[in-house]
Formats: sequence, C-alpha cells, structure tokens
Amino acid sequence: MRTALVIGTGLIGTSAALALAQRGVTVHLADHHPEQARTAAALGAGTDEPPQGPVDLAIVAAPPAHVAGVLADAMRQGLARGYVDVASVKGGPRRELEALGLDLSRYLGTHPMSGREKSGPLAATGDLFEGRPWVLTPTRDTDTEVLNLALELVSHCRAVPVVMDADAHDRAVALVSHMPHLVSSMVAARLEHAEEAAVRLCGQGIRDVTRIAASDPRMWIDILSANPGPVADLLSGVAADLDETVQALRALQSSDEAKRREGSAGIEDVLRRGNAGQVRVPGKHGSAPRVYETVVVLIDDQPGQLARIFADAGRAGVNVEDVRIEHATGQQAGLVQLMVEPKAVPVLTDALRERGWKLRQ
Repeated sequence: MRTALVIGTGLIGTSAALALAQRGVTVHLADHHPEQARTAAALGAGTDEPPQGPVDLAIVAAPPAHVAGVLADAMRQGLARGYVDVASVKGGPRRELEALGLDLSRYLGTHPMSGREKSGPLAATGDLFEGRPWVLTPTRDTDTEVLNLALELVSHCRAVPVVMDADAHDRAVALVSHMPHLVSSMVAARLEHAEEAAVRLCGQGIRDVTRIAASDPRMWIDILSANPGPVADLLSGVAADLDETVQALRALQSSDEAKRREGSAGIEDVLRRGNAGQVRVPGKHGSAPRVYETVVVLIDDQPGQLARIFADAGRAGVNVEDVRIEHATGQQAGLVQLMVEPKAVPVLTDALRERGWKLRQ
C-alpha cells in the first residue's frame, strides 16, 4: 500500500490516517466538514488535497447510518482499488450495498475494536489500535487483493486481525460494547439528580461502571440505530435479571424467614453468575484471565509520583501487570493499586517501604 484515502476524519479515521502516514503511506483526507479534514492534516495525518487518481485503499470512517451511501459514492467514482469501512456495525451496511447492486468484490467490512470517550480529530492518536482486535468480515466474493490491503492496514496500525461473519460480529459487539454502554448510561443517569452529599461518596467502583457513559450521545445514537435488534434482545435479558433481583431484595425485607432465605438465594445466584461471566473476560494481551494480587500505595497529587513508583518497582525486578488509581475526594492524594504476580508481592512491598512509600492494606 502506497496511497490511501480516508473519508471521515473523526477519532477513528484520523487515528488510522496517522498510523499510515507514520509508516510512509501517502494519505489523502476527506470529510463532510472540510475544516475537520484540515485539522487532521495539520496534525500530520496526511493532506486534505484530493488524490490525482485511484488510491490503493479507501477507508470509510463515517457513522454506520451513512457508511453505505459514502461507500457507494466512492465506488461509483472509482476512487480506489479496494474499499473498507471501520464502522462498528457490519451486517447492515453490506446489505444496503447489495441492495444498490454494487460489485462487492472490492469491498471488505472491518471494525477496529478501539476507541475513546472523546471524539474528533484532536482526540486521535497513531497508536490507538496498537494490540487491539481489528475485525475483518470477508465473504466468498471478497477479492484477495482487497483482503491483503485490509490486512496491511491492520498491520500498519499494529492491531490484531480477527476474521468473523458480519452478523456474528454485530451480535458480539452488542454483547461486549453496545449493551454495556447503555447499562453504564442508565447507572450514571441515577446520579444526575442525586443529593450532593451522596455523589461526594463516589469511589472507584462507580467510576469504573460509569466511565463510558461520558461518550458523545449523538455518536451512540448512530451506532445503536444500526444494531437495535441484538442490543434489545440482550437488554431484555438484563431486564429479566433486574426484575428477579428486585423481587429478591424485596423478599429480604420480609419478616418471613423462608422468604428471606429465598431472597438471599436469588441475590447469590446473580452474583455467582456475574463471577462466572467476569472470569471469561480476556486478561492481559488477550490471554486467559490470571489472578493478580494488589499492592496499594498512598501517593500525593504531585508531578512524578507515578514515575517514581514504577521506577522503584522496576529496580526491585517486579513487573506491574496492571494499575488503577483511586482519587481521594476533596484531597490532594490518591491510592495507586498495583496488580502484580502473587509471588512478587513481598518483594515489591519490602522495596516500596524501604524507599519511603506508605502502603495500605
């Protein structure tokens, strides 16, 4: 791949363009809003000048509802040798293109499983996709050259290619992305009119659950409108669980001992099923989940604190597998949770104490 055209210079399109430009590909940028393409160009993602002839690969990074129309227009103009899109829904756009009677041998639907709560070109980064799955949905009709171009795109973005059927992909992202986003938003909505005294008690748990609720509603309306059926099916199951859980909690309020036992059993059931589902979430680098132990360190909110902790862990020969930060409300301090292999805990705790860090149980 020597040349590419990125149509749509939001977060995903600009991030892909940055990755390609950094690897020597000549990238042309186009957007329904020309000023957004100019911003992406100023960031080093390519040029907003149109290509003089067909490029090797056209990458359509438009919202799902507009993907088919943008692709159809690009294909009719013959803008590229191959065409891909990066929308989060795959089955619908392909069926729309089929209905338009277009030759789909030059098209391949893809979806990089990466993103941020922020949108637009200014939120883009060339390493956004590094190490993340990038779904490819080829069919029997997909031209080998187009598949190879798509694989080259994934390689340039340092992502991990995953081949799936388009409709299977849509059901999967409904489960792991679209439904959780709505649930997160529903939980966050409970906070909108909550008393200030209650909100000030927010800890890391509520922050984890509501983090993705900060995303752009307009973007998510586009996504959910393109995949409503699978998401509704999943939410129906969640609703049934919620109803059963409410009934179990009400039973715990009963003066009848038998009803209380029944309620307790119902709560235990949903919690245990949650345990069973959580352990299936892939761990570090997509591997099977592993059990780590946590070393909690109190830090001041000052520059260089995190760098010092990691440096001290490195000097002790300990690899930090994961890290979380819990900020203390109203204080210039926080708790850093360092996840490490169980055998490394005594080594790390001794080393940190020797260097003056305050550890918490």
